[in-house]
Amino acid sequence: MLRAAYVDLDGTLLGRAASLFHDGEGRPSMAGARAIEACLRADVELVIVSGRRSQQLHEDARLLGQPAFIFEAGAGMVVDGDLYWNTGDLIPRDGLTIHDQITASGAPALLLEHYVGRLEYHDPWHRNRDVSHLFRGHVDAAEADALLREHGHGHLRLVDNGGVHRRSEALTHLEQTRAYHLIPAQASKAVAVERHMRMRGYAREETIGIGDSREDLQLHTVVGTFWLVANAIATDPTIAAVAASAGNVRVAEDSHGAGVYEAIIETLALSR
Repeated sequence: MLRAAYVDLDGTLLGRAASLFHDGEGRPSMAGARAIEACLRADVELVIVSGRRSQQLHEDARLLGQPAFIFEAGAGMVVDGDLYWNTGDLIPRDGLTIHDQITASGAPALLLEHYVGRLEYHDPWHRNRDVSHLFRGHVDAAEADALLREHGHGHLRLVDNGGVHRRSEALTHLEQTRAYHLIPAQASKAVAVERHMRMRGYAREETIGIGDSREDLQLHTVVGTFWLVANAIATDPTIAAVAASAGNVRVAEDSHGAGVYEAIIETLALSR
């Protein structure tokens, strides 16, 4: 029986320009809304798992009628009004946010200097964040993590959170643009989802995950089945090989909200 669906927002549930009521091409679509309705009718908790800030997701979750959400790529979560950090020893202290402490470490400046012309802040969404430094560009996240470790920043990691459309003129030469979060190494969407499952008492086989990025894909290690929406393969063909190596990953035939609807409806049908 399906009891919870952990769903990414941008590039997954939401279509062009982050609209719930448009598909990836900007055409009007009710598929994402129908996916939410299906969860509500079946008493399935739909948990937003996003790179967005807590303040944004608080309102998003209220609009969807949901009591929990996971923010800033798993760095934090709110469950029934209570805030939980998944950032290990790096927590708000002495009047400084985790974001402030990461700034002071020099790690963001290191990445921007090393990847000049390939990485920049994801303006304006990088502002007023509690934890993560949000970038856009096109870099190898594993290579960036090695660079961070080499310079004494092994307590941080760079997360690939999927494709984005916005970029400055300095990045127009890149073949694609992706969003990256610099977060504490202990934090991840998978860690946050697993913690939420324990709090709710959900068994693994009672849950699914749905997303479009490599960070989303890691949910397959904690949920019963993970679904990639079709546009994930279109924007990052290499992710297909990673998905194929995991026994519990499926690729939806549809993109964005329609892909989420497909995953929800098919799972509900199988659980009857």
